[in-house]
Amino acid sequence: MNKKYIIAFVATMVLATGCEKDLEQTNPNQQTSATFWQSQDDAIKGVNAAYQTLIIDGGYMRSTPLMLDTRGDDIKSNSPWDQMYNSGKFALNTGNDAIYGWAFGAYYEGVSKANQVLDFVPKIAMDQAVKDRVLGQAYFLRGLYFYHLVNLFGNVMLPTTSVKSTADFYVKQSTVEEGWAQVISDLKKASELLPVSYDNVAGPDKGQTGRATKGAALGFLGKAYLFTKKYSEAATQFKAIIDLGVYDLMPNYRDNFTEVAENNKESLFEVQFSRDAGGKDMNWGGEPAPGWGTVSSRAITYGPRGFGWTDVQPTRSVFNEFLVEKTTAGKDDPRLEATIFYNKPGGMKLYGKDFATFYTNPNDLNDLFCRKYENDETKADEFDWRSGINDRLLRYSDILLMYAECLNETGQTAQAYQYVQRVRSRVGLPNLATTKPNMTVAQMRDQLAHERLLEFCLEGHRFDDIRRWGWLQDATKLAELKLRDPEFNTYQAGREFYPIPQREVNTNPGVKQNAGY
Repeated sequence: MNKKYIIAFVATMVLATGCEKDLEQTNPNQQTSATFWQSQDDAIKGVNAAYQTLIIDGGYMRSTPLMLDTRGDDIKSNSPWDQMYNSGKFALNTGNDAIYGWAFGAYYEGVSKANQVLDFVPKIAMDQAVKDRVLGQAYFLRGLYFYHLVNLFGNVMLPTTSVKSTADFYVKQSTVEEGWAQVISDLKKASELLPVSYDNVAGPDKGQTGRATKGAALGFLGKAYLFTKKYSEAATQFKAIIDLGVYDLMPNYRDNFTEVAENNKESLFEVQFSRDAGGKDMNWGGEPAPGWGTVSSRAITYGPRGFGWTDVQPTRSVFNEFLVEKTTAGKDDPRLEATIFYNKPGGMKLYGKDFATFYTNPNDLNDLFCRKYENDETKADEFDWRSGINDRLLRYSDILLMYAECLNETGQTAQAYQYVQRVRSRVGLPNLATTKPNMTVAQMRDQLAHERLLEFCLEGHRFDDIRRWGWLQDATKLAELKLRDPEFNTYQAGREFYPIPQREVNTNPGVKQNAGY
């Protein structure tokens, strides 16, 4: 396994975010934001705390993957928990903010911690190169948290400092356009300050895999441009990543979703989970405690029936999409077996059991279950809730396909073929230039939708793609989505965004609820 840096509990305190009033007496033994930020070690502990939001329930431990996945046509939910069940059906209400409200709060917790780093670290006397890397990580993390807030909730608040007076305590709601501008600004600064790798830096962070890098910042910056249809600007970022020459596709597609191949050459950024770091308590959220673990509960949430909770499952339509094209050897696309458990002709193992003999009920035998990010080769089941598999937020294959999309949208369709083919060749699919030569921009656009669906199924990208392509406003495409996934039958305009938690609307006079709720 590659050496990885676990963003664990270097500092278990909650960094203070407010200012004491003049007449309030401060306990001299209690650490505050005014007394904490003194040394280089404090700067590193502070930025480590900003990573911590990624591994709690509102982050990537559980809630964020659910929010990203459940609305795509590659996923369905029959969960007994109404918040999971209704998320994919666009049927959430503002009276219950479980899951989406936890994520909303978690992102702002992360923003607050990043803001403190950006407010206080510049004043610390420390090695300038280390300072730049700390600030670069803080800009990246704030940009990433804002990215999720704008992408999932639309018109959100954009606090950019931790120092607030009574007069400006409430941060006003910004437009989606202003939100993306802030994301882009933060990620630009991050890309200028972060190293390509930590292997050759001098300082206490030397060799610490898992920290944000220049490639990660450029990748999310490119995505922000792509989501706002600035194709030329996005292409520049993706080409810069390709030109770094440090990333490549893993020969085995499945290596991107197992614990033994984490932080590999295909990964630009991943959330670090481990069964071996921290304590044994579940890291649900709230004030960090020394007993917290650093584990993911994604595996049990998505796990196949009898081995996990089966709250989400692949759709039959995405299963069929994998069968559209055979490899050059005449076999099924190998990503199918890496992504989905199913009653495969010739047999398939799950958690050491044979699928066809374990499931005796015909309904189960003909059902589909999630395999990505499952511990099926190392554990008997997922019922201990503790998965150590890192969540890969950004992979090199995504960079290649997004770059191809940018080329296509800027009239360079012929040049896009080679980048699409690199992803196809990894899994043995035939040369697209031979099977579908001279595609138009519209044809390549549809082809990329197919390629991205298969490459990133169950990875939280599909609904983002659907929304940014305008399919929800296209009557023909929306009708196709409804055929592929009946959950789209209850889609209403405006509900492509999650609701703003009602408690935020009630307490912040500058916030209005999203349209459609």
